[in-house]
This record gives sequence, structure tokens and C-alpha cells, in this order.
Amino acid sequence: MVDLTREMADLMAALRGGSQAAGSGRGRALLFVSACGGEGVSTVAREYARCEAAFAKRPVWLVDADLRQQTQLEAVLEEPTRFGPPGPVSSASPDGSVFFALSPKALDPQGQPVPDSHYLIARPFLDKRLWVTRLRDHLLLPGQKARLFEQSSYWQALRTHAQAIVVDAPAFDRSDAVLKLAPLVDGVVLVVSEGEGEIDARVALKTEIEQVGGRLLGMVYNKSRTAAPPARRKVARG
Repeated sequence: MVDLTREMADLMAALRGGSQAAGSGRGRALLFVSACGGEGVSTVAREYARCEAAFAKRPVWLVDADLRQQTQLEAVLEEPTRFGPPGPVSSASPDGSVFFALSPKALDPQGQPVPDSHYLIARPFLDKRLWVTRLRDHLLLPGQKARLFEQSSYWQALRTHAQAIVVDAPAFDRSDAVLKLAPLVDGVVLVVSEGEGEIDARVALKTEIEQVGGRLLGMVYNKSRTAAPPARRKVARG
């Protein structure tokens, strides 16, 4: 178990009023990313979403935008003492839009294309104050791939239902997803950790985020306190 409650409370205070959505009445979207793998972005994003949800008047959404390695929902399910029991599997799209596109499209028994939104689900936690998404990648057909869809209305649609949207992006050293997502969110938080990554890579990522129109809100130094992990258990998928 990783406890970043104190660190995330400090981050919430630092970011309060710092995003473009502050005071606008719509949910703000924050993208968490690192320059290199292994810096703990998923842990920081998950803990930040949990802390936001504890004080939120509207739901907080934790969106797993790593389309190749979906881990957030499983990680939350493995910590019931911190996140509570999960609610039922639900659609993660308020209007049928999603932030990715599947290629090739799957067809139903009648030969009609299956909507991409069918592959994105969410489960609620903390009495429905926190919703965690998952791409149902186990349903993908051989050769079928999911790619980020930059022109999606998903983020705008989700903002009307959420107080905050926390987006967990893959590390920049293995995916350019952050450059596609950064212009669509209200701000980017760069995660760095002790003994991982390189200064030059972090500076380069900051520059590229700004060049595509992203707004870097700050940096989190992740020096987490880690206890022995709980025994892994099989997770039921939706």
C-alpha cells in the first residue's frame, strides 16, 4: 500500500484555482504524466483522485488513458480498505463518445458496427464519489487496436458530470499520448521520482507539452512510502 494522502492534500491546495476550469462551474481535467517509466504516475494519479473524491460535491473520474496497459481499476479493487467496495459495472460515456477509436471496427450479429463506447466501462467507489474507467481490452478481436482520438467530445461531455477528471497517461518514453491529450485538458502535472529518469528528458517533455498548447501546472516529487502489497486476487472484468 502506498499512502500519499499528505502529499496529495498539499497538491490539491497548490492546484486549487490554478486550472482554467476553476470557478467556471465545469469539471476540470488534470493530466498526470512522467518523462520516463517507473516514476509512479499511476500511483500519484490514483491517490490524487481518491483525495479529491473525499471532498468533492460531484463525482471525480479517474480515467486510465494508457491504452496498452490498463491497471487503474485492478489497483483500486485491490485496496478495499481505502476505496471501499465497488459498485456495478457501468458505461463510462455520458453521451456515447470516447477518447479512443478502435480499428478495425467490430460488427454485431446483424453486421452493424459496434460502438467504441461499448468497450469503455467504469465502476464507482467511495459511495459513487469516485469513478474509475477501464478499456475492455479483453474483448478486442485479434488485430484490433485502440488509438487515441484527438477530436473526441468525450472530455467536454464528462466535464458536465464531474467535479474533477484525473487522467493517467503513459510515460512519454514509450508513448506520445501526453502530446495528444495535453491540449484537451486544463492542466498537466509532471511526476518525477527519486533515482528515476533524467533531467534532460523532463525538460524536453516540458518543452514539448508547451509547444502543443498544453499548460504545465507543476511538478510532483514522488518519494512514496510503500508497505507490503496485499495478496493479488483475480479481478472480475465487465
